[in-house]
Amino acid sequence: MDDSTAFQGSIPEHYDSGLGPVLFRHYADVLGAAVAEARPRRILETAAGTGISSAAIAARNRDAQLVITDLNAEMLELARHALPATARVEVADAQALPFPDASFDAVACQFGIMFVPELPRAFREARRVLVPRGVFHFSVWDSHAENRFAAIVDGLLAETFPDDPPPFYSVPFRLSDVQALRTLAQSTGFRSVRIDVVPHDAPVVSWEGFADGLIRGNPVADQLRRRSADLDAVVAEVARRLDAEYGAAPTTIPVQTIFYRATVR
Repeated sequence: MDDSTAFQGSIPEHYDSGLGPVLFRHYADVLGAAVAEARPRRILETAAGTGISSAAIAARNRDAQLVITDLNAEMLELARHALPATARVEVADAQALPFPDASFDAVACQFGIMFVPELPRAFREARRVLVPRGVFHFSVWDSHAENRFAAIVDGLLAETFPDDPPPFYSVPFRLSDVQALRTLAQSTGFRSVRIDVVPHDAPVVSWEGFADGLIRGNPVADQLRRRSADLDAVVAEVARRLDAEYGAAPTTIPVQTIFYRATVR
């Protein structure tokens, strides 16, 4: 009932417009540049969402064959508009990829592995479809302590529903243990793992727009509806608390991610 992977209905549009400019575009450029370093000919992206990272990968790797996948078809409908016509777009589960062994030179996943129920399966699948010396590029959000905006939203939800808080905001920020992910990558067939902590001052034009994305742009919207919440009121309160924390918009907020590059043995 509280599926945190179901980005469907109106969620993709709010995700793209409310969260994309603040949280995803800068890190998409970081990912696109990193993937391009080895000049891969065949690139697979998993958990591509609405194509924000896909567009950055395509822009930096113009001569590569690009395959874009996500679990949610409605997210991919938006992604198609951000991609060149040569890109292949299809629904796929990162835990069971429908591609032959050694099909790609690079696999990329921006902020997707946190939603995977069985991480070892996803890592083994990424390893399986990569060629020798291929690279798995993936990023995760650091903890709530390093991403205060998320702690603010999660705190509000816990206050509002103390007996049954919507669980979404515990999911994207749950993999900040660097050593655990390094060990997992090495145990599933990756030889070396480069890890970079990437802080950023994210631009916010409007607290109302960002708050709308934080509530209506992910599955917490459906989790709140199931609890008969007034989404307009929740969005307004999120905007008020963000303004109180960071000051009037336009401004920037500090965010932090962890970026991994795992190379096949």
